[in-house]
Amino acid sequence: MMAKGRDGRKDETMHDNWLETIGVGIETRNIVAGLTYHVPASPNHRLGIHVGAPVNASCRCDGTHHRRVQSDGDIDIVPAGLDGEWQDDADCTILRLWVSPGLVRQAAEDLEIDPAKVVVLPQFQRRDPRIEHIAHAMATGLSPDMPSDRLYFESLAKALAIQLVQGASSLRADAVRQTLSPVQKRRLRDFIETNLDQDLSLGDLAKVAAISVSHLKVLFRRTFGMPPHQYVIQRRVERARTLLHQGTMPLSRIALEAGFAHQSHMAQSMKRILGVTPAALARMRK
Repeated sequence: MMAKGRDGRKDETMHDNWLETIGVGIETRNIVAGLTYHVPASPNHRLGIHVGAPVNASCRCDGTHHRRVQSDGDIDIVPAGLDGEWQDDADCTILRLWVSPGLVRQAAEDLEIDPAKVVVLPQFQRRDPRIEHIAHAMATGLSPDMPSDRLYFESLAKALAIQLVQGASSLRADAVRQTLSPVQKRRLRDFIETNLDQDLSLGDLAKVAAISVSHLKVLFRRTFGMPPHQYVIQRRVERARTLLHQGTMPLSRIALEAGFAHQSHMAQSMKRILGVTPAALARMRK
């Protein structure tokens, strides 16, 4: 019997909001042993990342059948426009991602690669720690205990698109060496410092640097040594620490002034970066 319910067309509507806003959708999917899952052709690229103990898997995509042992971290990629089906011999879990072809095309253009030369091909059991890390980071960021802002998810989505592009093509040597100019770096640094309390997006930063979003993401990391969202969080933590030392505001107000969603978000970020909580810093001041 062929099971279509959980992997049918409704999946495409489940992630419309994600795909429209950042170009990537994600969910954790529990797979039942012995059922044949059919995935109809989609307008989006689909990635499935196996999580947990190995299982014996049988799958079909683009007219080709594969039998293999699916292990933790194995990545299957089904390009837009292709259907597929698979069956596992034991219950398991996968992280399922939908990636808009438009996001991949934009990443190629911004990296100065001809989008026509970027062809996402069916791949099975691809091993790519970077894609795996991005997927788990997105899934973790959806947890209410780990609040994340739009800039964080936009950064992850762009990083994922770049990985798909690099898996199908190679960057020009001059693009690899390129970094932000001193003027662009100064403008971005000043803009971020001035707007830490705002809901910053990659689009905002790209406008300041007068480059595309995907290009910004690559050049920002090469120039500052970290992704934009990580840099912004670090600067927010430093702003919060400065306000704490001044001792004129309650913690809830400091969190908002520094650009955090709420006080617990600030506490989690400070603990991760500084190794100490805001309350502990406040006590040290006394």
